[in-house]
Amino acid sequence: MPDVIVRKSFVTVDEVFHEGGPVASKALRRAIVGSVIRNPYAGRYVEEIATFSEDLKPLGTSMAQRLIQALGGDASVVEGYGKASLVGEAGELEHGALWHAPGGYSMRDNLPNSNAIVPSSKKVGGPGTRIDVPVTHCNASYVRSHFDSIEVSLNDAPKADEMLVVLVMTTGARIHNRAGGLDAKDIKGEDGLR
Repeated sequence: MPDVIVRKSFVTVDEVFHEGGPVASKALRRAIVGSVIRNPYAGRYVEEIATFSEDLKPLGTSMAQRLIQALGGDASVVEGYGKASLVGEAGELEHGALWHAPGGYSMRDNLPNSNAIVPSSKKVGGPGTRIDVPVTHCNASYVRSHFDSIEVSLNDAPKADEMLVVLVMTTGARIHNRAGGLDAKDIKGEDGLR
């Protein structure tokens, strides 16, 4: 079982007041946490890699808790979430897939009413590569007002033997959402979809 070695991490919070329309009565807050870690499989093919997913669980939990703190410490304000991984050029896409379970379950374990699957993206690229982190409602994937994405990049990561793992949380719907569909107030909360 390889060690999880973190080179750097960051937390960012956006506050969105409007998108060209009227100023919202309450800003949408979107928080991002990322960690640049060493990829223990970079530069070689390794058949059995799934155990690294277990090793990533404590990092996922720590990152999820940092996001909640960045949004004020009250997990009940979180309405949307997503995750992503960006693998350096000496790695492979499958290495990024190892972030799915520890990234997703870490948020679901720390948030009330989080029945929806955590949307995800992954890709391979070098320093400065941009990745879009998809966002959906925590409790019902069909709530269109919360469909969003948050772009993330770092000028110095990931290096060839690294991965950037990312979690995001939001406090509400897109500002000025009016595309229709299931409204958050009408969620039944039974299946993670509606």
